Amino acid sequence: MVKHNNVIPSSHFRKHWQNYVKTWFNQPARKTRRRTARQKKAVKIFPRPTTGPLRPIVHGQTLKYNMKVRAGRGFTLEELKSAGIPKKLAPTIGISVDHRRKNRSLEGLQANVQRLKTYKAKLVVFPRRAKHIKSGDSPAEEIANATQLQGPYLPIAREKPTVELVKVTDELKSFKAYDKLRVERMNTRHIGARLKKAAEAEKEEKK
Repeated sequence: MVKHNNVIPSSHFRKHWQNYVKTWFNQPARKTRRRTARQKKAVKIFPRPTTGPLRPIVHGQTLKYNMKVRAGRGFTLEELKSAGIPKKLAPTIGISVDHRRKNRSLEGLQANVQRLKTYKAKLVVFPRRAKHIKSGDSPAEEIANATQLQGPYLPIAREKPTVELVKVTDELKSFKAYDKLRVERMNTRHIGARLKKAAEAEKEEKK
């Protein structure tokens, strides 16, 4: 509450509201411009896929996001070696490489190696010059039938946990989960004292 017999304040906060209004009339034109830019980029990088190089499957950082999988920066040298792809060849055939990343689990390594092998099986390599076909290039029939891939390829599928439904029996109804938990907690708490007591009793028997 305001002290003393003063004038009631009336703050003038809305005098220049027109200066702070944000408009969005350029959105339709911007949408068209972006679409045109995407089309130009696709033509420029043909026959490579429009979404860029292949990325590995990695887990998110920190305890909050580590259960989620996402696309990483690049494949490790160990993953490339296991898939039989030389590290210098990988960037030239649309595979991103990250020499700093390390494989922390066998499951993650195997998943990314399988991803590389699947990509390698589907890969169509165009020759640098049409008349000079080298050993690593695809045959002429595959090149003739190849089309530029629009959108994501080998998308990362997030597995949804399945819930198994069971019929509730009389045994399940009679089971007291809270009591069981309390007993198990007590057993964990007293395990040291009980082991010590058992060892002392065994020692006394030997005497």
